Amino acid sequence: MATTPPPAPTSEPSLPGGGEELLPGPGQAGRLARALPGLVRWPNLAIMLLSLVLVRVLLLPGQPLGAVLLAPRFGLLVLAALLVAAAGYIINDYYDVKIDAINRPGRLVVGRVLRRRHAMLAHVLLSGLGVLLAMALSCPLGFVTMGAAALLWGYSARFKRVALVGNVSIGALTAALVLLPELQLLTGRQAVWLYALAAFLLTVVREIVKDLEDMRGDAQHGCRTLPLVWGVARSKWVAGFFLGCLGLLVLGAAGQLLAWGRWPLAAWLLGLVLLPLLELARRLARADRRRHFRQLSAWCKGIMLAGILSMLLV
Repeated sequence: MATTPPPAPTSEPSLPGGGEELLPGPGQAGRLARALPGLVRWPNLAIMLLSLVLVRVLLLPGQPLGAVLLAPRFGLLVLAALLVAAAGYIINDYYDVKIDAINRPGRLVVGRVLRRRHAMLAHVLLSGLGVLLAMALSCPLGFVTMGAAALLWGYSARFKRVALVGNVSIGALTAALVLLPELQLLTGRQAVWLYALAAFLLTVVREIVKDLEDMRGDAQHGCRTLPLVWGVARSKWVAGFFLGCLGLLVLGAAGQLLAWGRWPLAAWLLGLVLLPLLELARRLARADRRRHFRQLSAWCKGIMLAGILSMLLV
């Protein structure tokens, strides 16, 4: 049954440090300019951009890098995806003002530097523009982008507070990002789907790790994330299940590559993806403090980057 996002609060919540920073004054524009890159998570957007370019150039047949970067249709696809992703980060912070004030007070932007109603307006404008650009490319791409924007809203408003649902939602969105160039060209290349599946599995693991890290703030605001419903030990087992599936996928792909004589790519997957996955599993089993889970989240990012860069050897 479909869920309806809760109505947006009409009042500005009281935050640590006071709300006076919201008032116009000297330095307000400068603070906002410095905060915006963090608000839209520019390192994550950069990784998304890199992923889209490498998928298009290395996994799909067609044009060389220079021609791809200058292709207007691909440029519009990338811009649409990044606009919707940036809007998703903004709406996530909009709904998580009070939780982030506990979990990540140093990164708080919405409600402190940027008014919440302005954040909502930015989300609507960025999402709307991204969907329109994708729709201009093709109706299927437009509907996929619209679905992603809706899922990001639902995740921020409701799904992330439901055990495992939010984790799987973000995993699905990450897989969809990898598939976008294929959905545009419809080449039928199997490798793209394997990378998308790997991205889904690793993202779910990272999202569970983030829930373990953020238990304190989530518990104070009535969230029912996986660790708060099933406990830390069981949540580790769930993350371990997805981690094990990813390890088997990487091992199987490496074995097939060795059979085909593709030694460089097989060695990359075994040494820079599978071995770090095993170390991640070992650290996950021993983790019991917030800083441990923060380190595990960084490990997940590193493994994802190694997986993305493995496309250079495809």
